[in-house]
Amino acid sequence: MSRIGKLPIQIPAGVTITYKDDLVTVKGPKGELKQQINPDIKLNIEDGVLNLSRPNDERILRAQHGLYRSLINNMVIGVSEGYKKQLELVGVGYRVTNSGQTLELSLGYTHAIHFQLPDEVKVETKTERNKSPLIILESADKQLIGQVCAKIRSFRKPEPYKGKGIKFTGEIIRRKSGKSAGK
Repeated sequence: MSRIGKLPIQIPAGVTITYKDDLVTVKGPKGELKQQINPDIKLNIEDGVLNLSRPNDERILRAQHGLYRSLINNMVIGVSEGYKKQLELVGVGYRVTNSGQTLELSLGYTHAIHFQLPDEVKVETKTERNKSPLIILESADKQLIGQVCAKIRSFRKPEPYKGKGIKFTGEIIRRKSGKSAGK
């Protein structure tokens, strides 16, 4: 039995799950998410608890059992609580502003980078004196917010010598010593 797949999913108040034609729809206060799943994986909802089961121990079904349980659990958490990520810009002259769903990043290049965010992601930027600028992203979709963060981070990844770039708040960058340290 899959260790992750056999864990029950608690359905919080205000969240409804419907399963029809291999499509799981999760609705809650933060939005609505949908996920296509394998028809062999069965869903059983009773007393506010969702359980997933599989008919046999084929290799692909064992893998998908845990996968779909994790995806549905992330959807339930997303529509009830939501996901929040913070990115920090480290570097002299690095700035960020937003107007609606468009981020304008100034990252030391000759031009500013304009990045259009999806409508499902809410954005907020903070700039305080003597602190690094912050980008705060919120969404109900864990996969989408992770993909948006990865795209923003790819504009200027943190480098190991001075630590400049876009990093997650609290992330530790492994630092290297320069070439003079080797002598």
